[in-house]
Amino acid sequence: MFAILTQFLTAAASTLLEPAATAVLLIIFGVLILIAVLSSRAMNRLGVPTVLLLLVLGMLGGTQGFGGIWFHNYHFAYRLGTIALILILFEGGFNTSPAEVRTVLWPAALLATLGVVLSAALTALVALFCGLSMHESMLIGAIVSSTDAAAVFSVLRAGKVNLRPRLSRLIEIESCFNDPTAVMLTTLVIAIIENHKESVGWLLVNIPIQLIIGAAGGIIIGLAARYVLRKATLSTSGLAPVFTLAAAMVSYSGATLINGSGFLAVYLTGVFLNSPSLPYRSGLTRVHAALGWLAQISMFLMLGVMVLPSELLHVAWVGLAIAVLLALIARPLAVAACLLPLRFPIKETAFVGWVGLRGAVPVILATFPLMAHLPGAEKIFNIVFFVVVINTLFPGSTIRWVTRRMGLASDEKPAPEAVLEINSPRPLKSEMRSFLIEKSVAVCGATLADLALPSSAAVMLIVRDGNLVAPRGKTVLEAGDHVYLFFDQADRPLMELLFGRSEEGGVG
Repeated sequence: MFAILTQFLTAAASTLLEPAATAVLLIIFGVLILIAVLSSRAMNRLGVPTVLLLLVLGMLGGTQGFGGIWFHNYHFAYRLGTIALILILFEGGFNTSPAEVRTVLWPAALLATLGVVLSAALTALVALFCGLSMHESMLIGAIVSSTDAAAVFSVLRAGKVNLRPRLSRLIEIESCFNDPTAVMLTTLVIAIIENHKESVGWLLVNIPIQLIIGAAGGIIIGLAARYVLRKATLSTSGLAPVFTLAAAMVSYSGATLINGSGFLAVYLTGVFLNSPSLPYRSGLTRVHAALGWLAQISMFLMLGVMVLPSELLHVAWVGLAIAVLLALIARPLAVAACLLPLRFPIKETAFVGWVGLRGAVPVILATFPLMAHLPGAEKIFNIVFFVVVINTLFPGSTIRWVTRRMGLASDEKPAPEAVLEINSPRPLKSEMRSFLIEKSVAVCGATLADLALPSSAAVMLIVRDGNLVAPRGKTVLEAGDHVYLFFDQADRPLMELLFGRSEEGGVG
């Protein structure tokens, strides 16, 4: 990781020698980022993934766009993309609990291994059918075989797709697990093309080894980092995200150095580092969410800048055919082969097969043939980029509609309109939680004076219809209220008996 950062700073220093050139470059990227941020809400309302907007803005800022930025350093792009994926995967893991991972572990692992291999093989057949050579077809199949975590998080979370929790977690965790398989497949195909026969067998054995080492390393570092953060006394809360970011770097680098999957390791580090009693948890969540968004925006803008729109026209029909057949045939068949034997419902299997979003990872993998100087590498890069763009529109923009049509929307409780937080440098014996008052709970319709709360518990705030209500003895709890309650941890069973299940958003 530190080597990547060193190369990043060296490349930046060598590129931006002229102050005027630096200022112009920063202005262009600043304007593109502002447009992306301000347009994200409108894009979400239209059902168009923000990823597509970022790619288009990147192309507009490139050599053949208005910005005129020339950037075709594929080695640098690969390293910068790696740093961005570390931030994105860690943020995704930090918002996922170990219990959620366990509920979908086996189907996600099967999709991330066998599913990726089957998808690669079927896509290669599609590419052959479209008139590409055997080597080109094998490369494209391997490169676009995995779903992309950045695209999945962008669509499911930022797009506020109200999907059932199990399906949402399965799609997200699969996208975090399957990168090692796609990387190994791409490396394997390049070794076959370069006639490195001695590497083929080793690469086939290496896939499960990388997954095992990456998983073990991520869990160990995540638990160790959580223990240290809970025991250490930091001089300021601003150092907490520095500590967790360093843990993510160590996780990726350590796993990579011992032949493990760094991407899987950094995701699981985020999963096992987080806990409800983690100090500075609310602040850490916000900081890593901001870093994750910055990484997504920067990475997709960079990938857009690398593409020449005029060259995309030469591969448009081939790219369109591969993208459509990948979405309609290759991905659904691969998912069905993995999930139907596990007795997954047909409707859910079909949905997972449809939501096979491609994004930054395939484009980054498409730089591998370019760095290896393989014949036709530029053509393959352009086809992969075209596939990603089409896949973002189809099926990316249809996910919310398909969710409603298939009846897979979640009946989750609405989020509170205001959030009350408590930040402490040390774990507290007491806790503060928010509860959504439903008609079925015991306290609905009761006054606060009637509640038999322990002496260590108190109602701190009520949020009702966008208004903050000061709790008084005569205040009546109404259905739809979000109530913030302070109590000792030992009294949690009683609180949940009276108020129902607590809301995660109310954790301080």
